[in-house]
Amino acid sequence: MSEGATPVAAVDAAPTPGAPEKSVVRSMFDRIAPRYDLLNRLLSAGTDVRWRRACIDLVGPKGSERFLDLCSGTADLLIEALSRGAQLHGTGVDLSSAMLSIGAKKLERRSMTSRAALAAGDAERLPLASSSFEAAAAAFGMRNVGDMEAAFREVHRVLKPGGRFVVLEFSMPTGALGRLYRLYFTRILPRIGGWISGDGRAYAYLPASVARFPPPAGLAALLGSAGFVGVSFRPLTGGIAHLYVGVRQP
Repeated sequence: MSEGATPVAAVDAAPTPGAPEKSVVRSMFDRIAPRYDLLNRLLSAGTDVRWRRACIDLVGPKGSERFLDLCSGTADLLIEALSRGAQLHGTGVDLSSAMLSIGAKKLERRSMTSRAALAAGDAERLPLASSSFEAAAAAFGMRNVGDMEAAFREVHRVLKPGGRFVVLEFSMPTGALGRLYRLYFTRILPRIGGWISGDGRAYAYLPASVARFPPPAGLAALLGSAGFVGVSFRPLTGGIAHLYVGVRQP
């Protein structure tokens, strides 16, 4: 290897499921960014759009509130939030600059740029002022955070008293649906995702990371440990995903 060359592991590796490394997460999402939105729609048959709407329904942004989209990716959740009111403002934070670049173009097409800011940053050390948002949410990003409780504490810090935080994340259903879903999720999805994206490791990481993600009660406990009160959760689509909500104590 020549001096200054990037190690292969940093170029095409997938993060460690359950203990993702920041640099590898950033590299992986930079690689798959061009096909990320297409694959989300295709692999979920559009269900991810409905899940994000349900997430923002639960957040309930209103008036001139400021909304934080944690692990923003290509800003789909931020766009959904800002669509709920012309006076709403929002900020999206993500490790991947390539994902945010796509998000910026989507915001511009929707004439939302004046109400939105995107920042490359670490969920465990948010580059944001304390008590600066009324609401926050994270969709399908917490599996890629190494220290979730640290990230939850950071969200708690940047929320104003009474601020709402909603997490939307994959989970593993049980029963007959669970068996069918596991077959699709572990055998079919990685093949389709790898074929279209050209990155089989990234789409093998997805089901592996979900398998190692805390169960709903465990994630709710982490939110409580980070200082949120009134924590609750509910399943979506038979338990394929869950919504979690907590409030920063007024």
